[in-house]
Amino acid sequence: MNIVIIGHVDHGKSTVIGRLLADTGSLPEGRLESVKESCRRNAKPFEYAFLLDALKDEQSQGITIDTARCFFRSDFRDYIIIDAPGHIEFLKNMITGASRAEAALLVIDAREGIQENSKRHGHMAAMLGIRQVTVLVNKMDLVDYREEVFSDLRDEYTAYLRHLDLTPLSFIPVSARDGENIAEHSLRMPWYSGHTVLRQLDLFRSAEDASGAHFRFPVQDIYKFTGSNDDRRIVAGTVLAGSIEVGEKVVFQPSGKQSVIRSVESFNTPSKRSAGAGQAAGFTLETQLYIRPGEIMLKVSEPSCEVGSRFRANVFWLGRAPLVKGREYKLKVGTARVAVKLAEINNTLDSSDLVFSRSKQQLDCRDVGECIFETVRPVAFDTVSTNEATGRFVVVDNYEIAGGGIILENLSSGQTPLQRHISERERHWEYGLVRLPEREHANGHRAKFILFTGSRGSGKRSLAKQLEQELFSRKLHVYYLGLAALEHGLDADLGYHEDHADERLRRIGELARILTDTGLIFIAVADDADDYAIEVLRQLNAPNEVLVVAVGDHLLSRFSPDLQIPAGTDDSAAVERLNGMLATREIIADYHI
Repeated sequence: MNIVIIGHVDHGKSTVIGRLLADTGSLPEGRLESVKESCRRNAKPFEYAFLLDALKDEQSQGITIDTARCFFRSDFRDYIIIDAPGHIEFLKNMITGASRAEAALLVIDAREGIQENSKRHGHMAAMLGIRQVTVLVNKMDLVDYREEVFSDLRDEYTAYLRHLDLTPLSFIPVSARDGENIAEHSLRMPWYSGHTVLRQLDLFRSAEDASGAHFRFPVQDIYKFTGSNDDRRIVAGTVLAGSIEVGEKVVFQPSGKQSVIRSVESFNTPSKRSAGAGQAAGFTLETQLYIRPGEIMLKVSEPSCEVGSRFRANVFWLGRAPLVKGREYKLKVGTARVAVKLAEINNTLDSSDLVFSRSKQQLDCRDVGECIFETVRPVAFDTVSTNEATGRFVVVDNYEIAGGGIILENLSSGQTPLQRHISERERHWEYGLVRLPEREHANGHRAKFILFTGSRGSGKRSLAKQLEQELFSRKLHVYYLGLAALEHGLDADLGYHEDHADERLRRIGELARILTDTGLIFIAVADDADDYAIEVLRQLNAPNEVLVVAVGDHLLSRFSPDLQIPAGTDDSAAVERLNGMLATREIIADYHI
């Protein structure tokens, strides 16, 4: 478990860690004696902090200037202890250390009391989503172990943290130098009956303790085997929280598709009937669902996760270029990857001096901010208060991880970014004197967008081109456009890269809106279009309609294809069915077979 030690400079953070290392027997053999001998030779008083501060200038100045990590083990589990600097010049290093922590020990000097950095570090812990915080009131020996000093400080700091919506799990009076209440209860403070520091560490809840939480399984990939008549489709990934057994009903978000667990699969292990938090596993389903990597599998019997395209989050920005509004970034949450834009900045905290601002319009390197983000399509996630594993995300800028954050609230009610874009587009659309009904009358057919979808290799492209040729031979105004033309100008090496699926989708929809308004029958192909893709294309192409032709397997569940053609169907027979559908829908006039 990762624990960060934070607090004002010289309040004793490194001493707390050094004492923990010594009292749990976690030091290398002879290390304690060698440090004491070094202090004796240099006529310098021994400090337990010297066990941790490895850099020479740290020992000479008596302050920690970088984030140091050490390891020790209690009777309960292993720990990584992160010693974050408290000096104001090194607050950026403190944030870097704290961002990796699952819990925090915040140290305050009993004699000096609450300092400005004590407040800043509390604010930082709250913004980084560290909810497990214990406050150590250190150097109680300097105030004669008086209970009233401890009580007054506890009440004052609790009131401050309450404004940050952060409630410490406990306050512990300690003297790290003398080992009071570190690993054993202090006889000098009989008025305190709470936990020791070591016991409190063992009571912190680790991410690995998530087996009792609601089940969360981000889909990493779908494996399909073809040898030896193996027809399994294995949904693969890692269980982040909870557990599941064969026979339980599951739902995938954001698609909403449901099925039942048929088997639990794992490589080179005995047969299993269940899987729990932390396990890499695969699942087969009772029904053949076609889902995408990036969805989250949940139990139908448990509360669902959030689904949306707009959310409020705290972000820690590390990018070389600032985080700015309007620019497109890539969001990674769970196993999903989706384009995202910064919509609003509510407030920021400068990591160099922790100055709070409500007017800053960008996040610079190592700033922390409360922001509102908008994704181009709905994604599945949790708020961090519900599930930390699926409530954290990273932001990628120019193929580098540039920031990380926690999701605080789903704000997806109301108009989506796509709907706002379409409203704005239609408001500025300038029509000529020739309107669509006149064009359709002159053409002898109605305008229509025909979208072919299905898995790759199903023959849908060949069929789409055959339909174009058939309609053109009948003197109809028809046009087929392949995706390669739409992708020109994205990036030379993109191809069909999944990261750019949303941009390809947008381009198809925008082009369909123009070409159908000219009265054309526009034909295009989309690999593995799902319900979301169809809904986006319908909105982008409105007020004109979309006809969906699914060839072979498809990902649709909420939308039914207008025509389903089995894979392997002869092209001439398929074109005959397509012609029949177009005539039935009164898109084209008289037809003959």
